[in-house]
Amino acid sequence: MNWAAVVWLILMVVFLIAEASTVSLVSLWFAFGALGALIASLLGAQLWIQILIFLTVSSVLLALLRPLLRKFIKPKVVTTNVDSVPGSTGYVTEDIDNLNAKGQVKLGSMYWSARSTTGNTIPAGTQVTVDKVEGVKVFVTADN
Repeated sequence: MNWAAVVWLILMVVFLIAEASTVSLVSLWFAFGALGALIASLLGAQLWIQILIFLTVSSVLLALLRPLLRKFIKPKVVTTNVDSVPGSTGYVTEDIDNLNAKGQVKLGSMYWSARSTTGNTIPAGTQVTVDKVEGVKVFVTADN
């Protein structure tokens, strides 16, 4: 019995199970490397050649194909209107007071509940810049 072939087969299965559980596109390439070494083992190659094939196939596939596949597998992020809000400017229509959970700003034609990023009170009429959006609230800082 060819024990090296059995070891390569077991390693290939382990790498495939690891890939199936993580879906990180890393273990998959090692499974292909183990497959190459398994074939070399069945053809009677020496152990050092099997290891060399495993390392070569795994590293080449990892370096060349992983970035390409990640581009196609990576989910597409659909931008929405709220993605354009951070960085925009507007003015305060109701005093912003974080302690009393009050405040409102007008950004373009939309009114948003607002909080101060720094925690300072911002009076009505002040021009502000949006730092971030959390739910239906914008966090702003006063422009100087």
